[in-house]
This record gives sequence, structure tokens and C-alpha cells, in this order.
Amino acid sequence: MSRKSLEDVLQAAGNPVKLLRNSKIGAYVYPVVPSEFHNWRDEQRAWRETAVLFDQSHHMAEMTVKGPDALKLISYLTINSFQNFTPNKAKQMVPVNYDGYVIGDGILFYLDKDELLFVGRAPSVNWIQFHCETGNWKVDYIRDDRSPSNPKGKAVVRRHYRYQIQGPNAWKILEKLNGGPLPEIKFFNMDYINIKGRKVRALRHGMAGAPGLEIWGPYEEREEIREAILEAGQEFGIVPVGSRAYPSNTLESGWIPSPLPAVYTGEKMKKYREWLGADSYEATCSIAGSFVSDNIEDYYTTPYDLGYGPFVKFDHDFIGREALEKLAKEPEKHRKKVTFAWHHEDMAKIFASLFLPGEQNYKFFDLPLANYGSSSFDKVMMGDKVVGYSMFAGYSYNERTALSLGVVDPNINIGDVLTLVWGEENGGTEKVTVERHKQLEVRVKVSPVPYARDAREHYAEGWRTRQK
Repeated sequence: MSRKSLEDVLQAAGNPVKLLRNSKIGAYVYPVVPSEFHNWRDEQRAWRETAVLFDQSHHMAEMTVKGPDALKLISYLTINSFQNFTPNKAKQMVPVNYDGYVIGDGILFYLDKDELLFVGRAPSVNWIQFHCETGNWKVDYIRDDRSPSNPKGKAVVRRHYRYQIQGPNAWKILEKLNGGPLPEIKFFNMDYINIKGRKVRALRHGMAGAPGLEIWGPYEEREEIREAILEAGQEFGIVPVGSRAYPSNTLESGWIPSPLPAVYTGEKMKKYREWLGADSYEATCSIAGSFVSDNIEDYYTTPYDLGYGPFVKFDHDFIGREALEKLAKEPEKHRKKVTFAWHHEDMAKIFASLFLPGEQNYKFFDLPLANYGSSSFDKVMMGDKVVGYSMFAGYSYNERTALSLGVVDPNINIGDVLTLVWGEENGGTEKVTVERHKQLEVRVKVSPVPYARDAREHYAEGWRTRQK
């Protein structure tokens, strides 16, 4: 029996939108790491007030690419420039399809000459592997998939542990671990620090404006390193963060983690769809939300939509370059990434509906993360016109506000109050994450990315929706 592909699945389904909006994949699970160590409210608070330990060892896939063509191949697969990109540097890598639409993103580490490591979600890793296997590149690769959502009692083993120490007190903790001042590591550069006599590789970056390092090493050393971090951080208020609070940090820092991979259309992408399996992420993922279109391309995003415009560099040949060169000349068409702050009274309506016997409730808004599909698209309206999409929603205890990240049309401004339609049409789709419910129009204020509590100023009078 021949292996079935994504292309086979799409041909059988007829319309990819119908397939993905009714996918039975279930909730996206951040695996292995306990749900909470303290409680998710205090875990959120700690990254703003003291320090946190994020355990990123399990929910992302890794792809190591080695060989004389490693850099040339990866450069061909991303919008990013590789000028001055040398070992011990890293960057956010954004691959796009032939029409310039985003497939995914993640962090690319330049470990050594002819050796690169990509860390991110499956769509980007699949794209890299496809080109390693089907192109005439002198490379080898090592793939390490994310840990299973349900290990079924089996031991979980990864190549690397991966931790982040973040927050206002992170540097004090890291200096204590290192036994003295840290090396001067520039933003998105790498070096080594010492932990318990071990030489540990570290990347400098920040989360929601706070300083910190990401560290990694052999998986068998994970518990030893974790215990050392928590012991050193005790006097500085370090809090280990569970899988429940962890993904909500992006609501404050402004990264949209799960755009729909733009692989479902285009004759040039057909070979890739035939390579992807019927059990791949792309064949089983789900689309959720109130925005409905029969055209799957209406769910695609460009690098400009997601705030990656500054990464687009035309100093090298890459897949999608021609399409993005045309789009770059039309900045008036570029949508903008924003944060939506949800009105507190409308949020109260959502929760109150759960306590009204005999009445249909509004779509449940889970805390602290409310996403119920692999990729979310809730329509945002100005009057009767769709002017944007909400793509990643949840709650910030630090801000006492429901927030979501999304994109809006170029004419929408910070401070505008718009209407977000929460919930799906006709009582909801067939996804197993969807209970029968009714839709609600929620007032949302267009706010900056990263989110700054502009409620310190004053909300628009009466939260009246802006009209043309």
C-alpha cells in the first residue's frame, strides 16, 4: 500500500478550509513540563517582577544541518540576510513559499563552520528537511521532533535540554551561577557560561523587554543544570514556569507563534505537498475562529503582516524573493501587527454565560490561553467591514486584561476601538475543542506590540467603535 501524502488528503477533502476548520486533532499540548509549579498567575507575575525559569526542552522540534552547503541551503530558504552572519550568532529565520507567504519561523543558531541548528515548530522543520532530501545540496541533517503530547508511559528523550532564565533578576542569577561577571554577549549572539563546572552554551535575547539568556546542552544533564539554576535563583525570587503559563508570555512580548503554513496551494508547492505525509502537521492541524472564507489563501500571511518586514533582504537569492520584491514596492498594502486589548465588560459576559442554565453560552475563553485551534483567525470589524484578524488570544495577569495578537489593515491606528467576533458560526465547527456556543461581539482597543498598558492613559470615551 503506497504512502498517503498531504496532496492526497487535500484531493479527497476538496477544500482545505473545510478540512482544517473541522480537524479532529484536538488541543495543542505543551508536552512533558507540568501544567503549573506554583500557580499560573504568580508564574506570569514573576517574569515581570523577579525571574523565571522556562523549560523549552519539549515543545519545539530541532533540525541540525551540517555540510559545506549548509549555509547556502538555509540562506536559500529564508528572507533573512546572511551578511556578517558568522559562528556564535543567531537570528529569527522566516521561510516563505514561492508566492512570498509565510511557512513558519524559528531561531537559527550558527553553531560552527558548516553547522547550523534551527529550533521551531514542525512546518519550518519539514520545509528544511524537504530541501535537504530533494535538492542537490552537500548537507546532512539530524532531526529531533518535539516530545509527544501523550508519552503513554514511555521515557521521553531529546538531544538537548533548553532553558531560559528571564526577568529583572535574571542577570544576578546568571552571574551567581557563573561564579562571577558574565562574558559580554551582544543581542542574538552566543558564548559560554559556567554552571556546576560545566561549560554551557548561551544565547542572549530578551522576553517582554527583560534581560536573560537561553542555555542548552546534552539532555542527560538537564536535571543537574535545572537544580543548579533554581538553587542559585532562590534568593532572587526565581519561579519555574509551567506549561500553562509559558505560552501566554508571547501576549506581552508580541510574537505570533502559529501562522497557518502557506503550503496548500500553488503548482510549485505540489512536489512538497506530495512529500508531506497524511499524518504531517500540515495535514492534521486546525483553523479556528470567526473568520470564514472558502479560499485557503485568505488565511495566509506575509512577513510584513507579522512584523518581519525589516528581516526581508534582497541581497541573496531565496524562495519567494520575486513575489516579495513586488510587495515591497507597495507598502500601502502592508497590514500591521498589533495587540488587541479586550473590553472588561464583554469579557465578563463571556464568563457569565457559563452560569445561566438553559441558555447557550458564548465560546469558552480558557485562562491564561484561549486558543482552541492550531491557527486562530477571529475577524475584527470596523462597522460591517473586516479590517483584521485576531490570531493568538489569552489573559495577562500582569495587565489584568485579555489580550490577543493579530493584524490590521494599514488605515487602522493605535487607539482605535474595533469589534472582534468571538466564537464560530452556526454554533461552532466539528473540532473536538469546540462546544456548542453562540457568537459575541467584543470591543477591542488597538494597542502597540509589544503591549504597553495604554490604559494608564485613557480608553476611548465609552469604548465606542470607530466608524469611517
